[in-house]
Amino acid sequence: MKFIISLLSLLMFVGIIQAQEIIEDKPIEAEKEIEEKANDSTSAFKPVKVDGVAGVVGDYIVLNSDIDKEFLQLQASGVDTKNITRCQLFGKLLENKLYAHHAIQDSILVSDAEVRNNVEYQIQQFLAQVNGDMDRLLSIYNKESEESLRDEMFKTNKDMMLSQRMQAKVIEEIEITPEEVRQFFNKIPKEDRPNFGTELKVAQIVVEPKVSEEEKQRVINQLKQFKADVEENGASFRSKVILYGQDPGIKQSGYKYTLNRKKPRMVKEFREAAFSLQEGEVSEPFETDFGFHIVYCEKIRGQEYDVSHVLLIPEVSSEAVIEAKEKLEKVRQQIVDGEITFAEAAKEISDDSVTRLDGGQLINPETQDYNFELTRMDPELYSQIQDLKDGEVSQVVGETDRSNKLKFKILTVSDRVEDHEADYARDFLKIKELALNEKKIKAIEDWQAEKIDDTYIKITGNMRACEFSSNWLKK
Repeated sequence: MKFIISLLSLLMFVGIIQAQEIIEDKPIEAEKEIEEKANDSTSAFKPVKVDGVAGVVGDYIVLNSDIDKEFLQLQASGVDTKNITRCQLFGKLLENKLYAHHAIQDSILVSDAEVRNNVEYQIQQFLAQVNGDMDRLLSIYNKESEESLRDEMFKTNKDMMLSQRMQAKVIEEIEITPEEVRQFFNKIPKEDRPNFGTELKVAQIVVEPKVSEEEKQRVINQLKQFKADVEENGASFRSKVILYGQDPGIKQSGYKYTLNRKKPRMVKEFREAAFSLQEGEVSEPFETDFGFHIVYCEKIRGQEYDVSHVLLIPEVSSEAVIEAKEKLEKVRQQIVDGEITFAEAAKEISDDSVTRLDGGQLINPETQDYNFELTRMDPELYSQIQDLKDGEVSQVVGETDRSNKLKFKILTVSDRVEDHEADYARDFLKIKELALNEKKIKAIEDWQAEKIDDTYIKITGNMRACEFSSNWLKK
């Protein structure tokens, strides 16, 4: 069940569409009428049976067809549903509705702009899977028009985001002490203690081809020209974005981003430029790790800013590329010949500011330590170090980073711990993560049990025969 719940949560997060409907304050016209419910979420409906309704949670209903669509969505995603029961899927839908209902009760907000951005991104992802054929996409989701598909996705995404934020709120302040970690570990019978796979420590040295000052100035001058053309000649900023912008993600968001002062998004330099603008203003050119930008402020709604930007990435000359690669090859040979250690070379020449002062040691983003479990390592990183013996230095490899910049690097495996049973001292951070997750699960279970008691819930028809892990039937 934990695997099923995790899988379903992941599928919900990436936007699996499911039909759902909110009960309005006035009576709903369905196949039969549901009479008006009292304002208090614990109050009951007047007893009127509605065909197709599997259950009601607060202000939400779950239809039998919702469960059918969940099965279809899972199967379309390649999930084997043979061992997933209808009752299990129904229970998951009830949980989602419970979270969404109480998110509204707790005044948790999800802006329409956020939802629309999410929908637009998902539409583009779906279209990519069907070679851009909207008619085929509508057929898959049994919709007559793009508008009806977007409307359903809007409702689904909003409820999904409400549910996620409610769950996050329940566990946001949960912490765990070293003593709790020790108690968690000690209560695990020795024969049941987890095994951790082979772990490696990996270090790298990175050299980036340098962009010339002349090229940087050329890009800055071009952005200044765009700004002047918009401000002085009334040119369309969006046209500049479409024709010249090099941000690969902005098209998917409708050529604009919605930023919130209280919820950091984008790099610091971008946020500072955006939040300094008034509506209709264009920023001066500024630099980030991605390149050079100008930002245009379309709309301000309290803490939210709708902005667009033109990103230009300076070109690196072929001479600079050759120079960077030769520099790193020379350093590699010095390390192999014993003239300098890998850590010393990293501190001296590496262009990676994050790892340079640690002798090039990579930090595992999941565990925040230096250890990488071999079976869970990023595939690209694994391919670069899989044939290395401990202490051996890789050949120079080239790659492009998240900002599409070319970099050269060499890597080494600085330490290796073979497959082993969990050890409290050596594996403290991993054990702490397990203990914290258990504490969060317990908090979620307690919250859910309390809210089920406090919320109007009704399970109808043959779904009452389900054996739920939660007390949905309030027995």
